[in-house]
Amino acid sequence: MDSHRQHSLIPSFLYSSSSSAKTISLSTLLHSEQPSLSPSLTPAMGKKSGGGFVIPAPNEPWKKIEMYSPAFYAACTVGGILSCGLTHTTVTPLDLVKCNMQIDPAKYKSISSGFGVLLKEQGARGFFRGWVPTLLGYSAQGACKFGFYEFFKKYYSDLAGPENAAKYKTLIYLAGSASAEVIADIALCPFEAVKVRVQTQPGFARGLSDGLPKFVKAEGALGLYKGIVPLWGRQIPYTMMKFASFETIVEMIYKYSIPVPKDQCSKSLQLGVSFAGGYVAGVFCAVVSHPADNLVSFLNNAKGATVGDAVKKLGVWGLFTRGLPLRIVMIGTLTGAQWGIYDAFKVFVGLPTTGGAAPAAAPAKV
Repeated sequence: MDSHRQHSLIPSFLYSSSSSAKTISLSTLLHSEQPSLSPSLTPAMGKKSGGGFVIPAPNEPWKKIEMYSPAFYAACTVGGILSCGLTHTTVTPLDLVKCNMQIDPAKYKSISSGFGVLLKEQGARGFFRGWVPTLLGYSAQGACKFGFYEFFKKYYSDLAGPENAAKYKTLIYLAGSASAEVIADIALCPFEAVKVRVQTQPGFARGLSDGLPKFVKAEGALGLYKGIVPLWGRQIPYTMMKFASFETIVEMIYKYSIPVPKDQCSKSLQLGVSFAGGYVAGVFCAVVSHPADNLVSFLNNAKGATVGDAVKKLGVWGLFTRGLPLRIVMIGTLTGAQWGIYDAFKVFVGLPTTGGAAPAAAPAKV
């Protein structure tokens, strides 16, 4: 019986506090009223001792995930799904108001009045209209964004070599995140197109199941990718800022604000650093990507609209500022939460949190 692969259900007080006594024989527990917890009861894990099976201590890991292995990238992908899918779905009401402020500023004049208009016209349920394409679209995007970022960061570090990887780490963060986002937006774009149409045109559809067929019937399958270039224009700068600034901010926090090395910090402190670094990075992200965000909302709302039409109607100043305060609050909180969830999942599966050191590179061949 390969019992060392599973967590024990036996209470932790039955285990020795000695670091050398991590396991205890099942037969001893079954045949002794008060089992001895001496270091003598430490047979090799997974083997029988005195006719009984060994019980592993609860703090022993299920399985060590090797860095940069297929299991590592799979874990990062799952972490990305949880990170982006859950957070974007949670802030659907804010996103709904923001999109409508961008599309119809005369009606949705401010954040507070925007919520009031939605509540009056659509009720409380209207605040989560479009949550299904949001959940599915941003889960797919998060899987690609975080999974491929970790892949490309390692890949470009290996190409550069150990010395250059450390010297030009910011360029590696920028290149890795940009490469990942190109792929991530291909996964997101169809869902984003339906989401914006559902959220900004009341009566168009209830959600993804009826909105997607209507959209395709009206504009064809390629119409789902009508906003891909503006989406890249919004998301690639956003993601480059999100990852590069996060990595830099986290490294600076550990270097200047925390008196001990990262590997000596508690996991809760490391996750706190991840959230703080993510929130600050999110503010920068919102400012950099906001003009393209206005374009995406405008193009996906108006059939046959072009970038020129958007600039003419919104104006250059409007592109940069319309809906920006709300987006700063939304993206700052969103990005902080995303990094917190992503790194919490990595810690859960036994991986280190992101940031705080130069990207790892393959050792130089001799």
